[in-house]
Amino acid sequence: MSLVLIVEDNPVNRDVLGRRLERRGFSIRFAEDALTGVAAAKELKPDVILMDIGLGEIDGWEATRMIKADPSTRAIPIIALTASAFESDREKSFAAGCCDFDTKPVDLPRLLSKMDRWMGKTPEAA
Repeated sequence: MSLVLIVEDNPVNRDVLGRRLERRGFSIRFAEDALTGVAAAKELKPDVILMDIGLGEIDGWEATRMIKADPSTRAIPIIALTASAFESDREKSFAAGCCDFDTKPVDLPRLLSKMDRWMGKTPEAA
């Protein structure tokens, strides 16, 4: 079973996305802020991280940079999730080290496809 770390400060978003992914066979862990997310990435070594960008004092981009700077967590794929569909946010996400970008509200089939790709379950995985 694949382990997914969801870094999301909104409890409703955490709950809804977590339940939807659990129903599809994923094991889910949560972090409510950037620093907790960085620590959880190091401890859990999830198969993929779904990183909210708007996390407050330390945003998801900075958390991603911290995860990617650590050799023990560098290889974990991180998919940015944000309510903002601006191209500049997409560019910032990739510059921070995210492997992909998706918008909220989550289109689950699209997100699952991206997760599969980056967890190496499809031939397009980089």
